[in-house]
Amino acid sequence: MKSFQKEITLKPFHRGFHLITDTICNAIPELGNVASGLLHVFIKHTSAGLTINENADPTVRMDFESHINEMVPENMSYYKHDYEGSDDMPAHIKASLMGSSIQVPITNGKLNLGTWQGIYLCEHRNHATGRKIVLTILGA
Repeated sequence: MKSFQKEITLKPFHRGFHLITDTICNAIPELGNVASGLLHVFIKHTSAGLTINENADPTVRMDFESHINEMVPENMSYYKHDYEGSDDMPAHIKASLMGSSIQVPITNGKLNLGTWQGIYLCEHRNHATGRKIVLTILGA
């Protein structure tokens, strides 16, 4: 059993859904040495999340952003946690809905994603800093 772990910091992204599959793969060339295993991707933040979805048509990412903003609007009168602005509490709720980690199978040194799948950073803050991601490979 092989294991490897690395923490990376993504460049700051504007609010929205962003493909980061290539960034992750480029950050861990050790992936190429794994015949069979799992990549666990974890984000160390409470106002951004991760998910896997459509990697070809950018309108899907735009629709995600539009829909989640309808589901979790800003400036709700019942929000108490707004220390960092009107996007603060909604960002925490959105991050919990998206989740803080994903797992992807590794097969023959590559992520075994579907043809139209990619890893998204779900950035929910208007003015975010670079997000820290922990990448853990478990495999043989």
